[in-house]
Amino acid sequence: MKPNLILMAILVIVSAAARAQVVPAATGPSGLPLSGTLHYDLHYTQTAQFNGGTQGNRQMSVVSGEVAYSNAGTAHPFALSYSGGDMWTISGPGESTGIFQHLLASQGFLGRSWTFNLSDDVSYMPQAPIGFSGIPGVGGLPGAPGEPSQPILTQNTRSINNTASPSFTHRLNHATDLSISGGYEILRFPDGNGLEINSLQAGPRITRRLNALNSISGQYSFTHISYPGYTSFTMGTQSAMFIYERTWSRRFRTSAGAGPQWIQSSDSTFVPSSTDVTVNANATYDAGRTTATLSYNQGASGGAGVSTQIGVHNYDATAGLSRKIGKNLNVNATGAYMRTQGLKPSGVTYAEYGGVAVTRQWGRYIVVNANYTAIHQTTSAALPANAISGLSHVIGFGIGYSPRETHLRK
Repeated sequence: MKPNLILMAILVIVSAAARAQVVPAATGPSGLPLSGTLHYDLHYTQTAQFNGGTQGNRQMSVVSGEVAYSNAGTAHPFALSYSGGDMWTISGPGESTGIFQHLLASQGFLGRSWTFNLSDDVSYMPQAPIGFSGIPGVGGLPGAPGEPSQPILTQNTRSINNTASPSFTHRLNHATDLSISGGYEILRFPDGNGLEINSLQAGPRITRRLNALNSISGQYSFTHISYPGYTSFTMGTQSAMFIYERTWSRRFRTSAGAGPQWIQSSDSTFVPSSTDVTVNANATYDAGRTTATLSYNQGASGGAGVSTQIGVHNYDATAGLSRKIGKNLNVNATGAYMRTQGLKPSGVTYAEYGGVAVTRQWGRYIVVNANYTAIHQTTSAALPANAISGLSHVIGFGIGYSPRETHLRK
């Protein structure tokens, strides 16, 4: 039996077992050991990719699934979601195929004047993540598209990315909060065709509410980066940022921050010491059925995922729009612009992608979807052959089984 058929059989068995166990227990007299919300679904997608660069055209099939759980606790909120699947080539090159997976777990602890949260985000991708789920043509599975460690888009680069993120917030008084956040990230390439990174981040932030609509913050951030492939080389950044947040209405909020960033390394041959500017800005509009987001980030990072880019400066802009039409129709659009330049001049890479996905509920459990993604990348840098070149178009059509959420009660 092919691996994709095995995966489909496992997903079907798991979903059937979950429904068989959850539904009777929810109505039984003894109750459940857990309380919260459980959701799962299964999808099959057919995609066609038309490449304008050196890669050839191809058609693929994708089987995927998702399961998500969140508890009903207010003092110890917990959430867990997993999505994954398998994709295989019907015709054309067999690049960037195989299994993809994503797991996100979050545990919170809430006190009277403090909160602590710990999350872990793990993904396994056959290529640099792009679009809604990180897999062009698949649609809206939970994922980690546009990971900062891979701003240069590549194919046939299997990667494992794991980020653990603790955060602590303490309310000092009615108008002032102190928060401390951190993170540890690893990026690995099992085939040895990418730049592997270990990154440690930490920093405090003080936020002062001026009134009901405005607040200001001061934030310091420290990052230490090491490279398993270059054991004697390390890189670090420090930044100080001033942030202004404004709530314009119940629907519209903005945040903008900027400040200096200092870059150091253990060897100026790879990355020379320098001073730059880091920027973080975003806007959110939420009107119930319509949600729109816009963000811009600028700053130095450890690398671009390809071995020729150690230490880069990123300029990333992203936008998203979600609209619910009627009871059963959802339309989502996303787009991104990424400019990546080596800290030691080695060329500039420009990448853009944009997509739209339409999802329609058909009856109680069946979901159909169609999506389109355009990907474009150009460069003056020396990149490996698996870097995406030119303009590509991806069209996908799919059908899925998506029952309503199950509410668990003890």
